[in-house]
Amino acid sequence: MTDQVPAPKRTGLLAPLDRYFKVSERGSNFAREIRGGLATFFAMAYIVVLNPLIIGTAPDINGDTLGIPQVAAVTALVAAVSSMLMGVISRYPFAIASGMGLNAILAYVLAPMMTWSDVMGLVVIEGVIMLVLVLTGFRNAVFNAVPPSLKSAIGVGVGLFLALIGFVNAGFVQPGSGTPVQLGVGGSLDGWPILVFVLGLVATIILMVRKVKGAVLIGIVFATVLGIVVEALAKVGPKTGADGTVNEVGWSLTVPEVPTSVGDLVSLPDLSLVGQFNLLADWKGVGIATMLMLLLTLLLADFFDTMGTMVGVASQAGLTDEEGNVPNAQGVLVADAIGTVAGGLASASVATTYAESAAGVGEGARTGIASIVTGLLFLGALFITPLAALVPFEAATPVLIVVGFMMMTQITRVDFSDLGIGIPAFLAIVVMPYTYSIANGIGVAFIAYTVVRLAQGRWRDVHPLMLVVSLVFLIHFSEAALQGLIG
Repeated sequence: MTDQVPAPKRTGLLAPLDRYFKVSERGSNFAREIRGGLATFFAMAYIVVLNPLIIGTAPDINGDTLGIPQVAAVTALVAAVSSMLMGVISRYPFAIASGMGLNAILAYVLAPMMTWSDVMGLVVIEGVIMLVLVLTGFRNAVFNAVPPSLKSAIGVGVGLFLALIGFVNAGFVQPGSGTPVQLGVGGSLDGWPILVFVLGLVATIILMVRKVKGAVLIGIVFATVLGIVVEALAKVGPKTGADGTVNEVGWSLTVPEVPTSVGDLVSLPDLSLVGQFNLLADWKGVGIATMLMLLLTLLLADFFDTMGTMVGVASQAGLTDEEGNVPNAQGVLVADAIGTVAGGLASASVATTYAESAAGVGEGARTGIASIVTGLLFLGALFITPLAALVPFEAATPVLIVVGFMMMTQITRVDFSDLGIGIPAFLAIVVMPYTYSIANGIGVAFIAYTVVRLAQGRWRDVHPLMLVVSLVFLIHFSEAALQGLIG
């Protein structure tokens, strides 16, 4: 947690904004918020490129696809609108965009079973249910029922998850030969992109240690410029070519090439996917029981991914109270639920709060102004998509490693001497990165906490909502077996 000394209250034209967003009250200033918004955007801009490759190319039950340019446009649009809405409603530095993992569920699980319009209709339904859970206070009640130490462990787990995302996206960690993962290619680091990642990470760490303002953002810019120079001289190319050939030492996703003409840089977005959803899906064709299980999967992943992100990022920013709760969490959850609905309405997948928001917090952001800046940049990406895609994974991911370290420091708040907290906390911390899912880590931790406390005879320490949620997670983790019994 970063303690901030409250700045003097601002007077003049910016005073109303200062008061509404609590900029001075939270020890920040407008320059930090702008830098934070920039850092968050660059840390998550990859979604404008990656989301179209996942849901834009996956065929539905009829063999139809959404299209890469169309999905790129709506991905940027939903991220822009949702992030700005988050900033205004919650006043916290959280950004929203199409969720990784959730988009894979849509592309590889739902789409083969129904049309894309039916898939997006299901996303809208999930978002509306989520909004109802928020407005009735249920979602916030579940959050408040979690013990403070377990909330800190969730923050640590999110940090390790972010670090793993950074290492994997940069190609520093890859699937191994005979082992689940390994260092680079064949157990060693090779290729120009890896060098850009390592130098970007080293530069960012040095800048942070030297307490240079804007260290995170400077690190991203430095690595991006270095990547552009490397590509111009070495012609590295992408890891996967257009013809399917694989270059193990190529750029992971985005090749840092500067557009050569204005036409390549600026274009009008294709927003034809907006409104292409169907709320009256043919549930009987898929099976009502199966549809309910799929809806439960989306709900749990969205529900607890957001909770974990909110806890982890807010804790890092020093914006939680003594119990680990986030003041006005209702605003965060409302904006997140509306973002999910917007994602379905625009066919951009489930939109959720991004853990990469921690990049902005690491740059000093403490208020919703940073989210608005991020949203405005995504709005610009609608028309200047090549610019948003200019930053390669290898240049943006060093910040995730640094942020992972920052969030790891919360581990000192966990009382490991109490096994009723220590064991669930440990499971939350390791299951998130090992299963590549924040929701999985939370679910396993909740179940473990309930079981261990009951085994200790301390059933009064288990909030009734924890019992309910643990049962729901048990059902979720047993979906395949249950579907087999039902089928």
